[in-house]
Amino acid sequence: MNDDKVRVKLERHLWPDEVEKIRKKRNQKLKNIVIILGFVVVFLLGFLFGYGNGGYVISNSTSNEKANDKFSDILNIMSNKWYFAKDDEDIVNTIMDKAFYGMTYNEEVDPHTTYMSADEIKQFTQNINMGFVGIGVEFFNADDYAIVKKVFKNSPAEEAGVLAGDIIHKVDGIEIKHKTSEEIVNLVQGKENTKVTIEFIRQGESITLDIIRAQINATTFGEMVVDDIGYLEIYQFGNTTQYEVDDYLRAMSEQGLRKLIIDLRDNGGGYLDALEHILNYFLPPQTVIMRQEYSNGSVDLSKTTKGEYTNIEEIVVLINENTASASEVMTLALKEQRDDVTIVGVKSFGKGTVQVTQSFKDGSALKYTTSKWLSPSGVCVNKEGIEPDIEVKLPPVITSVYGSMGEEVLDVDSVDINVASVQMALEFLGYNIDRTDGYFNQTTKNAIKEFQKDHEIEDSGLLDSNTFEAIYSAVSLEWSLNKLRDSQYQKALEILSE
Repeated sequence: MNDDKVRVKLERHLWPDEVEKIRKKRNQKLKNIVIILGFVVVFLLGFLFGYGNGGYVISNSTSNEKANDKFSDILNIMSNKWYFAKDDEDIVNTIMDKAFYGMTYNEEVDPHTTYMSADEIKQFTQNINMGFVGIGVEFFNADDYAIVKKVFKNSPAEEAGVLAGDIIHKVDGIEIKHKTSEEIVNLVQGKENTKVTIEFIRQGESITLDIIRAQINATTFGEMVVDDIGYLEIYQFGNTTQYEVDDYLRAMSEQGLRKLIIDLRDNGGGYLDALEHILNYFLPPQTVIMRQEYSNGSVDLSKTTKGEYTNIEEIVVLINENTASASEVMTLALKEQRDDVTIVGVKSFGKGTVQVTQSFKDGSALKYTTSKWLSPSGVCVNKEGIEPDIEVKLPPVITSVYGSMGEEVLDVDSVDINVASVQMALEFLGYNIDRTDGYFNQTTKNAIKEFQKDHEIEDSGLLDSNTFEAIYSAVSLEWSLNKLRDSQYQKALEILSE
């Protein structure tokens, strides 16, 4: 007798009548989708072909019919005859989504055109608008303390009197010490118009505030920093950004604003119309903002329509390698159409195309490129980026991507990428480091040991996950609290203070 055993996967068996019901349901769904698909394929192929030739004409109908027949046949096989179709209760939609992804995928030519499912388009929109229901603060978590870094204008937190520097101690009676940032966010956020009671520590004293949660739009932050110099940070160009920017500019103008730092670092873009509204605040009416060049050779000019804040006499724009798209449009429009603008930082990303989104009834959408944009003078930044007037780099530890450590413990003579990360971090924090190449020498061990003593960690000098995370938490805290570490921001202040 053969002692070899065969392991068979056990799963629920489908009886013949159940299989037939599923098959009929799929076939009906398939039939409906193919009818719709026929229109979609004809429309898309006709639109793309015709548009490339300067007009909206329908391409060869015979080719479209063949494409429809082939697609219908493949969809029928994959949904009814493919063995693994049985493992997906919604196999038709799964295949359709994959087909649409394939139709729009062309990474080398245009990485910005893509089909997005309903969930993806929802997340995409939320990311641009940066909206949520909460109290309207930005905080950072360091050494078991959640410290408020920013209080957004017109937010429930501002109305309740929350200040930057306040420490969140309890949320609805729950102490937040040892909780992660995500856990704290989940406690603070909730349903709109509901109350959250938060106990803050301010300069050693306890302050308890009842705050009514509301819809928060946090794409912008601004404040006066010194004398007549203001700071305006734009994270994204969303639906409410123009109003947020106006609120901050108005408030700062009332405080004597004459010079402005506009921080577009890590701003990946957003809605073109939001950008156009914002540039109204900085440029005279009928000033060209950008040019849009279409595939048929036509060119549209975007212009401002309203008057600007005339009290702003000088601007420094901060950019970095993640400044892209609409934020690059804004940077060049300001630089070319004003004579008082200086660009500081490092070369921008270089995205010189414009996309629009076509929504479908099921909530999905097609985001596709319609044109190439150029600056008012005709400069194209696509894949080139914008070179700053004054290049200023940040400390490597701030711009580098660091990983995580598992259960490994590193000691002298180890060579590891995490050692290099820690060496840069310790050097940034002021500890004695003589190399940052990832080789764990005795000097590195001494620095780790000193850090561990300073932060009440067992001073073994070994690098484990606990010490690794503590070091980067210290870096985050130092970066968040000490603006002197931001060399790009400091250069902007220096320019505007002259």
